Amino acid sequence: MQDFDAIRTLIDQPQTVLITTHLNPDADAMGSSLGLAGYLKKRNHHVTVITPTDYPENLYWLSGNDDVLVFEEKKRVEISQLFEQADVIFCLDFSALNRIRDLEPLVRQSRAKKVMIDHHLEPESFADFAYWDTKAAATAQLVFQLIDRFGDKSLVDVGMAECLYAGIMTDTGSFRHASTTGDVHRVVAELIDIGIEVSPIHRRIYDNVSLDKLRFTGYALSEKLVVLPEYRFAYITITDAELKRFRSKMGDTEGLVNQALAVEGVIMAVILIDRGDEVKMSFRSVGDFSVRDLASQHFSGGGHKNAAGGRTTLSLKQTEEKLLSVLPAYQEQLLESV
Repeated sequence: MQDFDAIRTLIDQPQTVLITTHLNPDADAMGSSLGLAGYLKKRNHHVTVITPTDYPENLYWLSGNDDVLVFEEKKRVEISQLFEQADVIFCLDFSALNRIRDLEPLVRQSRAKKVMIDHHLEPESFADFAYWDTKAAATAQLVFQLIDRFGDKSLVDVGMAECLYAGIMTDTGSFRHASTTGDVHRVVAELIDIGIEVSPIHRRIYDNVSLDKLRFTGYALSEKLVVLPEYRFAYITITDAELKRFRSKMGDTEGLVNQALAVEGVIMAVILIDRGDEVKMSFRSVGDFSVRDLASQHFSGGGHKNAAGGRTTLSLKQTEEKLLSVLPAYQEQLLESV
């Protein structure tokens, strides 16, 4: 799915462009969106980035953030008009329209040409054109490669490069995941040569936590972490009351599942979070065990082999019970995983 020529033709002349990404955007979602927005603006397009939900404050420093529109019910009319007026809609870091919640019908109904740029498995056939590669470590990597393929690498300035680096850095787990290939490092080297400073980017994202978040992390790891050695499995459950107790903000639960996965001997880890109307689940694994398969089969989820998401409308307790009930079917795989 590499519609290079069609995408290039599509943006040859200035147009009204919308860029959107998945709900609860992470650094790759926002970094790729804002990096692409910066590029298209330099090509004289009128560009608006619209997100279906808010995102963590540690991403607010990204270049172009001040112009992002976050969907709210009170903005529905304004945002609906933008979708009606759009010539092109770029859909970044998601491959199915149910990942953008309230924006889904607006994208489906828009007359605009749709372009998907993504690295997740099994894309839905909603886009007119796509640049899609599951071997890519991050959507931000694909955005840079697309710009480079168009011969426009010279248009990438420091602010855009910081956005793209943030996306690649986070989706590779600071370059420690198996997705960190030579191509990833070559892209990053070019971003560094543009003039970014990597240490401040890492600090802004990872070393800029509130006291509430720090205490919440300590509580979750000391009081809520459960390890089941017979399955090489660890999990954490977080209630709505606990989120309120620690005044949890968007992004405060990020990274907890990776802490659970870091326990010696653990192959798979899951965090279950009560979000009121649903329980959100984040799955992580190492080696050859696919959490994507488990999440998609049992928890309406999907994602990557070693990093996936899921959700249920069951209670937190019922979701926990269901998770534990399916573990025996995967015990052999977990014990033999390398």
